[in-house]
Amino acid sequence: MNTRLLYIIIHPSHTLLIMSSEYRTLAAPSQGLYKEKMSKFISFAIPVDTPEEAKSAIADIANKYHDARHVCWAYQLGADGATYMSNDNGEPSGTAGKPILGQIRSAGITNVAIAVVRYFGGIKLGTSGLIVAYREAARLAIEAGEIVTRFETESLTFTFPYVAMNDVMRIAKDPEIKISGQTFDNTCTITLTIRADRADWLRQRLTALDGVTE
Repeated sequence: MNTRLLYIIIHPSHTLLIMSSEYRTLAAPSQGLYKEKMSKFISFAIPVDTPEEAKSAIADIANKYHDARHVCWAYQLGADGATYMSNDNGEPSGTAGKPILGQIRSAGITNVAIAVVRYFGGIKLGTSGLIVAYREAARLAIEAGEIVTRFETESLTFTFPYVAMNDVMRIAKDPEIKISGQTFDNTCTITLTIRADRADWLRQRLTALDGVTE
């Protein structure tokens, strides 16, 4: 059994040139603040791994700042950045979500959700002013955080006879591998987590042993 830990959608507008499990993201949530003509834009950047996590984080911010005029957002996921979404939340089309997403891409990061809370100050900013404001708010939230390198992972589950346990465990003790689950009986199972770009290497090593199947 092969289980992807990160939810990835390949969007038709993206051309994927190189498959890699390495990506840059934020180490922890960070926050920024941008003010323009009495409007206040509070920005939040949150590391996430799935669309569900991203939407939940955005919903939490929207609930907390329920009195704000707008809570606009964007997220991007996957080492290839192929899963993404943005929302203007009532602002003129293209003036909020896209500039936020653009800053995620400009920073070269992924697995990040950014929400920008706007408190209207009474003076309209116009289309160009809104684009600048949401872009700068997102940029400030990213700059306030620490960018780290991480790797996508895959979990592989193998079945094997008890007599093969020593050989299997010898491979499983590799420092690149994490044992995520195991059951030992006459027929044993073990679930191993490894960098996605090393999954085939692990699969080949284990299935080469007598009686080991995936």
